[in-house]
Amino acid sequence: MSDIHNCIIIGSGPAGYTAAIYAARANMKPILFTGPEPGGQLTITTEVENYPGYPEGVQGPEMMEDFRKQAERFETVVKYEMITKVDFTGPVHSVFTESGEELKAHSVIISTGASAKWLGLESEQRLMNQGVSACAVCDGFFFRGKEVVIVGGGDTAAEEASYLAKLCPKVHMLVRRDELRASKIMQNRVEKTENIEIYWNTETVEVLGAEEVEGVKVKNNKTGEESVIPASGFFVAIGHKPNTDVFKDWLETDDAGYLIGIPGTAKTSIKGVFVSGDASDKVYRQAVTAAGTGCMAALDAERYLTEEEII
Repeated sequence: MSDIHNCIIIGSGPAGYTAAIYAARANMKPILFTGPEPGGQLTITTEVENYPGYPEGVQGPEMMEDFRKQAERFETVVKYEMITKVDFTGPVHSVFTESGEELKAHSVIISTGASAKWLGLESEQRLMNQGVSACAVCDGFFFRGKEVVIVGGGDTAAEEASYLAKLCPKVHMLVRRDELRASKIMQNRVEKTENIEIYWNTETVEVLGAEEVEGVKVKNNKTGEESVIPASGFFVAIGHKPNTDVFKDWLETDDAGYLIGIPGTAKTSIKGVFVSGDASDKVYRQAVTAAGTGCMAALDAERYLTEEEII
């Protein structure tokens, strides 16, 4: 059995690395487990232009390398493993690695993020970051003055279509049913926006283009008719899946699987367990907001350890 650590951080996106920086500087000697995708969703993002401190923009993977180096500078131990099981019984918590090792800690910070849902098309994956995106707020800027396609019929799709409509002359919105699932207020907003054209009962057949998106082949699922929509961008807005399955036996989640914390804090219902980033945030889902909650989680954890006279 290993020693009891002060702090274990599960996840390595902006939330996890920021938590590590703050925890390490507070002498908590954190151990961070990267999970299956070190750096999180930003590692599959190209240009990041909306994160403060990078006036010329930065590539997503490069940005995450900067975060990692800063965390390690303060002696965070980074382990390239996945946590497959946890035990939050009692004041000391256990996490289990994919290799079967058990580690114990007085505090655990969850920063496992969420993964975008995709359509599963070969062309969609091939043109990822070449015009294909799952975040209009992140990437819409690059398509100013260009026509784009967005897929989805829920609140996220409606919100992102409205956002893109402010930047693009035409937004083609593909909805596979004959109605939107979005709330009435969002439906009204989309339907009243003149440069959003809704294609009912429509599904994506293929994203077209060799090196970048040039158009989208679509199919009407009622008539079987296929057509091509010329476009420079293809946005998938069919939801995200929070990476929280391993915690569901211990922590409360909403219907979509996002962890529910104590409002205004990074605390959960279990003492010594904290949550940050997209594992609990289904509203903003930005690198900068994730980093902010990572800071909150580390500060809450440090205060907890001090109150319990552990550090």
